[in-house]
Amino acid sequence: MSFLRPSAMYNLVMTYPSSRWMPCQSWSFLRWPGLEGFFRVLVVFLLWSTFSQLCYIPSSSMYPTLRVGDRIIVEKASYYIRTPAIRDIVTFRDPTQHGENTNVFIKRIVAKEGDTVEVHHGVLYVNGVAQEENFVIEPPTYTTKLTYVPTGHVYVMGDNRNNSYDSHVWGPLPMKNIVGRYVMCCHRPTN
Repeated sequence: MSFLRPSAMYNLVMTYPSSRWMPCQSWSFLRWPGLEGFFRVLVVFLLWSTFSQLCYIPSSSMYPTLRVGDRIIVEKASYYIRTPAIRDIVTFRDPTQHGENTNVFIKRIVAKEGDTVEVHHGVLYVNGVAQEENFVIEPPTYTTKLTYVPTGHVYVMGDNRNNSYDSHVWGPLPMKNIVGRYVMCCHRPTN
């Protein structure tokens, strides 16, 4: 038996009809896709850049849901079709600053237009009902007065309630300031 000659098993596998689809049979699968393939990639890239965004988490205001250094994907299209929902995590421009170069924050929506919000004894109350929030790291140590969320606004808070610059400081957020909705974390640093 020679080791330079293909074995009978190799001949059987390579001549079997169902194995002929394998791309390693020919190197033609490495060809450039052509002009049509280039335009497909270009359209996907333009749609991706228009309707989504990669963001970096610089603070611990959303801990433990999001950690410092996480890279997240934010989609910007769904709020053209529907209104923001309670428990959506959204990115938005700072409502206390005006102009184009404003800071962008990420928080969770806890109440929508027409709701009343209040925090006391470490519990969030929306419309007088205590909210069960298993995503909050610790109960808030502050209290807030009863706040009505006007039309065209939402009430946002960070998951790290005691270390978050959110609606309990500056009031309800105008929906026009919302940039997009959090979709997923695409990279989390190991350390």
